[in-house]
Amino acid sequence: MQPARTPIAELLKASGPVASATVAGWVKTRRDAKDFSFIQLNDGSCLASLQVIVAEATEGHARIRETTTGSAVRIEGELVESPAQGQRYELKARRLEILGTCAEDYPLQKKRHSDEFLRTIGHLRSRTNKYGALFRIRSRLAWAVHDFFQRRGFHYIHTPIITGADCEGAGEMFRVTTLQGDAGGRALSRGDFTEDFFGKEAHLTVSGQLAVESYCMGLGQVYAFGPTFRAENSNTSRHAAEFWMIEPEIAFADLADDMQLAEDFVRHLLDFVCTDCQEDLALFKQFVDPEVEARLAGVRAAEFVRLPYGEAVEILKAARVDFEYTPEWGADLQTEHERYLTETHFKAPVFVHDWPRDIKAFYMRQNDDGRTVAAMDLLVPRIGELIGGSQREERHDRLLARMDEMGFRREDYWWYLDTRRFGTAPHAGFGLGFERLLMFATGVSNIRDVIPFPRTPRNLEF
Repeated sequence: MQPARTPIAELLKASGPVASATVAGWVKTRRDAKDFSFIQLNDGSCLASLQVIVAEATEGHARIRETTTGSAVRIEGELVESPAQGQRYELKARRLEILGTCAEDYPLQKKRHSDEFLRTIGHLRSRTNKYGALFRIRSRLAWAVHDFFQRRGFHYIHTPIITGADCEGAGEMFRVTTLQGDAGGRALSRGDFTEDFFGKEAHLTVSGQLAVESYCMGLGQVYAFGPTFRAENSNTSRHAAEFWMIEPEIAFADLADDMQLAEDFVRHLLDFVCTDCQEDLALFKQFVDPEVEARLAGVRAAEFVRLPYGEAVEILKAARVDFEYTPEWGADLQTEHERYLTETHFKAPVFVHDWPRDIKAFYMRQNDDGRTVAAMDLLVPRIGELIGGSQREERHDRLLARMDEMGFRREDYWWYLDTRRFGTAPHAGFGLGFERLLMFATGVSNIRDVIPFPRTPRNLEF
């Protein structure tokens, strides 16, 4: 059994010197003096590294030259107050053990690397300060998601990765099949899936919403938090083929309830990241986006605006801005429109609600005007759309007519329609893209840099 180690984050918060401590981590740097060496050691538990003093009398000192940048070591010693500025403690080593040497071509020798370069070595980038901080924030925010919903009595539902239903109706889905060879190719070209694993066409899910809705109708308050997939051939900084979605559903609720839940949720997550992740967040203010702290503070303090879609279009038309895309009723808002509303006109987060029915999904509740649906998008500065949601169409006849109008096959959604036949009730929900939240919270501008292993067109390295 290996000696118990103490995380560096815990040691750096110690109330006083520690007579005996064991740490293990990766060497950031090593600097040699006449009779001893300085090692900066990081174990991933926090942004800060621990300085270790390895004297010639230290057991294992004979191998000190092997402790190059990137090598893994275990060190036992005494935690003492440090005379150096900028650090409270340092470790005086009694024993040094090399666990893993590092080859000379280790690609993280320099202190600064471009994001583009680090994407080519995604399996190593967590060892850098920036990405170590980023993925600690991602981990903590994931916990905060569950904490928010569990404290409010929501039930966590694991929705299927493989599905026979297209939630969005856009058709940009990855097919899942076991059919192989020429016979499989011919079967797929004919649309014949009888010999396939499921006996019908199957895809990776674009959303857990339809599935989690069914559990909302039995458990009242539920949420899904898992990976979703879009076969959209887009190489922009905002799109990925695999990303994570947070999708709550609330029964006996309308659009106003949905917007309030979304506001409470976003406030909770931003409050959490600003208080729980201060050290890691400070790195992004210093090196990535100097405005990130002020932007988060501004959203936390702001009143969230509720704005009907029609009024949003009129505001954009009246704006003295030469938009690339002309705002028109019936068209979706572009990122430039979203940012104008949040950053210039209101200087606050904005819920745009009651959207034209023809540009929204089939499951959204149709308003009495016959032109709009009870849908909402939450727009935030810099990112634009952060959340999309709606009150769901709970009326069986209206839902069925809308599906027929849009060309959906009833037999593919028989179970979804059942929830409107057997005890239907008003309900609402939304989806929040976890990666977009991380981009907003850290100021990182590319979605590839906020997910551990990005999946984009022509990129399947790991």
